[in-house]
Amino acid sequence: MYNFSCILAIALVALVGCKKSDNQFDATGNFETDEVIVSSEANGKLIKFALEEGQTLKAGQQVGFVDTVDLYLQKRQMEAQVYATLAKQPSIKPQLEVIKEQLDKAEFEQKRAAALVAENALRTKDLDDWNSQVELLKRQYIAEASTLNISKRSIISETTPLGFQIKVLEDQLRKCKIINPINGVVLTKYALQDEMTMNSKPLYKIANLDTMTLRAYITDNQLSLLKLGQTVKVFVDKGAENYANYTGIVRWISDKSEFTPKTIQTKDERANLVYAIKIKLKNDGFIKIGMYGEVKFQ
Repeated sequence: MYNFSCILAIALVALVGCKKSDNQFDATGNFETDEVIVSSEANGKLIKFALEEGQTLKAGQQVGFVDTVDLYLQKRQMEAQVYATLAKQPSIKPQLEVIKEQLDKAEFEQKRAAALVAENALRTKDLDDWNSQVELLKRQYIAEASTLNISKRSIISETTPLGFQIKVLEDQLRKCKIINPINGVVLTKYALQDEMTMNSKPLYKIANLDTMTLRAYITDNQLSLLKLGQTVKVFVDKGAENYANYTGIVRWISDKSEFTPKTIQTKDERANLVYAIKIKLKNDGFIKIGMYGEVKFQ
């Protein structure tokens, strides 16, 4: 019985030792992700801002807007000025038609006089008078058309600055809409509906939690064990010596060493300098920002 108990104890010690050895990790770190702080692009009252922390939003989704009444009225005023200015344009066609009628009549008499001169029924001087009259009306027509077109272009040019001002107002109206930039989850809400906001004031923070990044640290003697694009195993503590494991890909390895962060325990605790690495992995919803993760190189 004594020998069996000793053997059993030795076996248990060996088993525990093996389990502990299996749980030794090559690197450790914390999870993070790219966070976007969405700020106001306009000044005014938040007429609508209906979102909550933890809410999932789509990229391009409108989540609210800033009061646009003042900008809208300014735009309408500018448009009215443009309309009033363009109303001053001369009516080119009706004014030229008067001269055109006179020219048509003169050309008709010119042809008639030419025919009579050919039959010796009219003096040549009379034909010369009609030729001069036709030439005069043609020049008058060209001069009047040029004057009217110049006047029209001048009036249209007066509306150009107003057109640019309208475009500026349209851009400001567009910026009154609060458009969510990425797919993600609202992490923090900084403003409330009906509050006054201003340009560059933060409204909320959002992050895409579908993909997480484990920022871990390795020692210099581990650098040769890793390369970009390498697949590694990532473990997240679920309590009671139970781990959730994921497959991650090394996306970044720092080319500069840094002092060991106080919150990080590396494989070689005697090392003073470590290298940061980033490992990307798909999140099934369990991993949260700031959680602790451990890595095994494959």
